[in-house]
Amino acid sequence: MHSAFEAAPATPAIPITFATKSTWDAIAADLPSPARQFATANGFAAKPGAWLALPDADGKIAQVIFGLDSEGGKFRDPFRPGQLPGLLPPGVYRFANVARDQAHLATLAFALGCYRFGRYRKSEPPDVRLVPPDGVDIADIARMANAAALARDLINTPSNDIGPEELAQAAQKLAQDFGAKFTCIVGEDLTRQNFPLINAVGMASSRAPRLVDFTWGDPSHPKVTLVGKGVCFDTGGLDLKPSSSMLIMKKDMGGAANVLALAQMVMDAKLKVRLRVLIPAVENAVAGNAFRPLDVFTSRKGLTVEIGNTDAEGRLVLADALALADEEKPDLLIDLGTLTGAARVALGPDLPPFYTNDETLAGTLSTCAKQEHDPLWRLPLWPAYDSWLDSKVADVNNAPSGGFAGSITCALFLQRFVEAAKSWLHVDIYGWTPSAKPGRPEGGECQAARAIYRLLSDRYGH
Repeated sequence: MHSAFEAAPATPAIPITFATKSTWDAIAADLPSPARQFATANGFAAKPGAWLALPDADGKIAQVIFGLDSEGGKFRDPFRPGQLPGLLPPGVYRFANVARDQAHLATLAFALGCYRFGRYRKSEPPDVRLVPPDGVDIADIARMANAAALARDLINTPSNDIGPEELAQAAQKLAQDFGAKFTCIVGEDLTRQNFPLINAVGMASSRAPRLVDFTWGDPSHPKVTLVGKGVCFDTGGLDLKPSSSMLIMKKDMGGAANVLALAQMVMDAKLKVRLRVLIPAVENAVAGNAFRPLDVFTSRKGLTVEIGNTDAEGRLVLADALALADEEKPDLLIDLGTLTGAARVALGPDLPPFYTNDETLAGTLSTCAKQEHDPLWRLPLWPAYDSWLDSKVADVNNAPSGGFAGSITCALFLQRFVEAAKSWLHVDIYGWTPSAKPGRPEGGECQAARAIYRLLSDRYGH
C-alpha cells in the first residue's frame, strides 16, 4: 500500500468534511455551536482550497473543513483534495462526506499530493495518512500513485545524474523487480544491429546511446508494446536550442519515464498481456561528430531519412524503435514522447494530444482519460499533410519547413514506421507541470500513463 494510506489506525481518524459555497451553510448548521462560532470567527466561507481545523473541548482537532470547487462551475478540479497533504498537521484522517462518484479521484489526489522530490535537499513527505473510503480499489490507487512517483522522480532528476546508462539501469531494475527479461544494445552495436537513427542522434555524446528492450508476461497473451522517447538531455544538436528552451530539457526523457510508470502498473496488476518495453536512450549533444542538417540516414525500416532539423531528434529515435516493435506485429503498439512545442502551443501543457486510426481505441481512451482525470485530446492523422514530409533526395524529411501543424506532421512521420501492428497509439506528452496544482507539484509529471493503464486494465485485467 502507498505510504499515504493507513487501513487500521490505532486511534480514530480525524474526519475531513468537504464543503462548497452552496453547501457550507447547511454543513455549518449541523456543527456544534462552539465549532460554528469558531468557523464564523475565522471567516471560513468554503472557498476552493480553504481549510479550517475545528477544535474539540480539549483543544484537539475534532474535524477539518475543506473547501471544494462548486458543482456546475466553469471548472471543477476533482484533484482539489490533493492540496490536503501540504496543509494538514501530522495525523491520520478520513473523508467524512465524499461523494461515491468522487471517492476514487479524491483518494488518488491525496496520494499524489504527498509526493516530494527529495534527492538533493531534505524534503520529507508530509506526515499525514488517509484511511481509504469504503468502496475504492485502494490497491489500484496505490499502484497509480507509486507509478506517478516513479515517473516524477526520473523526470525531476537532472541530466548529470540520469543519462542513457542510468535510464537503462532504472529500466533494468524495474524489469528485475517483476521478473521480466531485459536486454540492452549499446553504442556501436546499434549500428551493427541496424538501429542507425538511434545511433545518429546519440553518437555525439560521450555517453553512449542505447536501446532498452524488456519483455514480461505469458507469450500467448495479446502483445502490447510500449515505446518511450528517452532523450536524457536535448541541446537541439547543431540546430542548437536557445538557452531559455534548454532550461527544462532534462524532461526530454519524459516519454520513457511514463512508459516505465505504465509498465510498472501493468506488471504490478498482472494484466493478461505479453508486454514489451522499448526505450531508445540517448543524449542529443553537440560535438564534431554530431549529425548535421541535410544528412541522410537509412532507417531500420529501410526508409531513407533526410535531416531537416537536428532538434527534431525524438521522432528519429522513436522511428527505429517503432520499426523494431512493428516487426513483431503487436496487437497494440503505444508510443509516448515529449516531442513537439507545437502540441503545447495548440493545447497547452496539461492536455497532450493523441493520434490513432483505431476509432474504438480513440473513444475508449478518451473515456478513460476523463475517468482518471488524466486529460488527453485526439488530433487527426491528417493525410493531406503527409506530403509535407517529402524530401527531394530521400524517402522522407524528419522536419518539414513552414511551421504548420508540427505535432500532426510528427505523428505522420512516425506513422511511416508502423504497418503491421493491429492498432497504434501515439501520444505527444509534455511531462511537466509548469506551476503547481492540487495533487500536481511543479516539475516532472506522469501524463497519459494512468489513462492508458485504465484502458489496458479494463481490456486485459479479467
